[in-house]
Amino acid sequence: MFFSNFFKEYFFIKALLLLLLSTNVLAQFGVHQTDAFDEIYNRFYRITAENCMIKPTPDLYLPEETVSHIPDIKEVNVNPIFPNRTALLNIHNLAYARAFFFSYVLQTRFKRPAVNESKDAFEYDPGFMYYFLSACADVAANPRLNASAVYFQPHMAYTSSYKSFFNNTLPLFAPRAFRMDDYNDPVHLERISTMNFIQIDDLGAIPLEGMKSQNYTLEDYRINEWYRTWLPHRNKQQDVNLIFSVKIRYANNTNETVMFHGPNAPDERPGPVKFTRPYFDCGRSNKWLVPAVSAVADLYPRHTQFRHIEYPTFTAITVMEMDFERIDINQCPDGPGNKGPNWFKDTARCKKDTTECEPLDGFGFRRGGYQCRCKLQHRLPNMVRRPYLGEIIERATSYQYQNAFNCLPIQLIHKYPLNYGRMDEYYRRQYLAQSYFNISGPEAADSPSLNPDAVLDFIKLVTPQNCHSFLAEDLILRGDIAYGKEKQYENEARMALRLANFVSSFSQIVLPNEMFSGLRVVDRPLTEDQMMGEVLSILLGNSRVWSAGIYWDRNKFTSAALFAPLAYKTILNTRIFTMEDLARLNSSKEVYTNKAWFRRMKRRWSTNFDDLEKYYIKLKLRRDTNGTSPMRYEHYPTFYRAAEMRHGEWSGPEFDCSGPVKRWLIWYTAPFFGWDSLRAKLEFKGAVRVSMDLQKLDLNQCPGNEYEQNGFRDSHKCDRKTSYVVEAEYTNIVKDKQTRYDYLKCRLASAETIGASLVFIICMAIVSKLLARN
Repeated sequence: MFFSNFFKEYFFIKALLLLLLSTNVLAQFGVHQTDAFDEIYNRFYRITAENCMIKPTPDLYLPEETVSHIPDIKEVNVNPIFPNRTALLNIHNLAYARAFFFSYVLQTRFKRPAVNESKDAFEYDPGFMYYFLSACADVAANPRLNASAVYFQPHMAYTSSYKSFFNNTLPLFAPRAFRMDDYNDPVHLERISTMNFIQIDDLGAIPLEGMKSQNYTLEDYRINEWYRTWLPHRNKQQDVNLIFSVKIRYANNTNETVMFHGPNAPDERPGPVKFTRPYFDCGRSNKWLVPAVSAVADLYPRHTQFRHIEYPTFTAITVMEMDFERIDINQCPDGPGNKGPNWFKDTARCKKDTTECEPLDGFGFRRGGYQCRCKLQHRLPNMVRRPYLGEIIERATSYQYQNAFNCLPIQLIHKYPLNYGRMDEYYRRQYLAQSYFNISGPEAADSPSLNPDAVLDFIKLVTPQNCHSFLAEDLILRGDIAYGKEKQYENEARMALRLANFVSSFSQIVLPNEMFSGLRVVDRPLTEDQMMGEVLSILLGNSRVWSAGIYWDRNKFTSAALFAPLAYKTILNTRIFTMEDLARLNSSKEVYTNKAWFRRMKRRWSTNFDDLEKYYIKLKLRRDTNGTSPMRYEHYPTFYRAAEMRHGEWSGPEFDCSGPVKRWLIWYTAPFFGWDSLRAKLEFKGAVRVSMDLQKLDLNQCPGNEYEQNGFRDSHKCDRKTSYVVEAEYTNIVKDKQTRYDYLKCRLASAETIGASLVFIICMAIVSKLLARN
């Protein structure tokens, strides 16, 4: 009888377990209701490299709303940019900067009227390799950038790469570089993707007759929506395109003001950069890309000898493209600070009655890039230590989702007191003794334990009017005060890295004495106007950069012993900029080659270059002036070595009282390299520097790891057991004013309460076992 009851209970429990298990499996693989994400997901994977050629054109595009929260250049210095939109801001700035450069360098021939009258004036235009290697540097120095290109209108591209080509134009010209997957390339026997393999093509190298599907100016190209953002453009008025001004002071102390036309300014509608719909790059990189497009201005037609008929016109566009799959989507509902349009809005699975959605960065095009935080007057369960991750919620079974991921209501709600006063002196001194260090002035920034309020007061105290009254060492702060600069100013640093990468590639690949068959000639060496245009474009293309310069080592530039153009601005929003060649400072104390940062960089790269990144290039250019067909470059494939982000150097915060930009700045320096005179080994050629405002850097006062060099680490004023940051009320304690600091705490269970709860749980477990035995 006992065994029969035992087997009955055994089979009953087993059947029950199988039922629960099957229910759980069904719930796990239960079909969720489709939403907006599923629709885009299906369209994304429906197009492949094999079938894109036969798909209708609308299938090659995704809705414009699939890329939400596009950075607005008008708000970059007003409102913070979401961390998951810094990559979009990067390609925005790159497109804008390159449009500025080509606008400037194509119009600098008017700086030399005597030369302009001769038939050699066209030689000041950039050659083929300048365009190709410039696009290559955009991609190489920015891992989040997939492709870079310049597309010219028909018969509006001039070149210096052919003999006797004065005042002639190319039918089509479109240098484009994109990152290739070199996993199976025979150059790399390791079968490892390096992301340093770049394909460069001239997309204008096609016969104009019978090849409409390859002509990027026609609708038959199908994926050229970026072309129609600004082009075709024909202008017959002198005052349509904007005019930018740069005041230049040369090494011989002569001055000149250059006026040139450029793309739209940030305060205009539309702005300087347009984002188009994501599209499938069919037949090229075969990826879904998101392009940022800006316009290149030039005077057209050229060399007429009648300036009144040479109108400023948009002759080309710069296009920077990013992989759509790497752009974070926002599944949270619309709301204040989270405005649309957004295709994926409200697809998050947060429990709306007790939690609210917060987007996270770094997830790309997939579900779960959010977390569910508790609403006001709610708290997490005792066993949960952080907000619910969307990645976990999206993978949960139906049973788990229905019975978890909730926040519990807080029964006793604490309210701020209406009547409050100054803190008792005894408790006030106790609080001040814990974390307040009463040091002011320059000593506040050099104390072992920093007081954030005192440091910020000293930073604000120094102005261009009184900076000379401070000692030189007082104007150089500790490096750990600028903690977080590497991430927050990464986009700005990569602008300098891009220019260093380009100069390295041009110096190592272009051979000044090389001879080609036919009419093609080698590119001229880098000119002063080109280098000035490069540093000016960094300043114009990124509003958070205050100065930019390229510093050539002695006797390394082709036409001068020393050459160091520095472009800077003195106010934030301006169309007037200043540039000077620092080679005019001839005293040994002021010359830039004797500066500590330059000597330190030169000493570091004096002998060993093995750690530099190696970039491979597969370059195809046009066979003749008409571009009837493409052909491989004579050196195919080729490579060059250049610096990466880790090879650059970040400076500590410094107030340059004698410099052109008198404010607290942080500098990033990137080196560039080229062959020596014998082309036997690499050598240090110089460095590119950019500066950013220290006071735009976000402080981090929260606790962190001991190895992190954060001067403000663990300097918060939270109640260490229960609460978050309450700086304003703590300042009231310091100033002995009315404060509610003592009330800004959360409830904390005492040891007695926790012990009583544990005893209760243990007693209940013992009782349950006793009942089970009976």
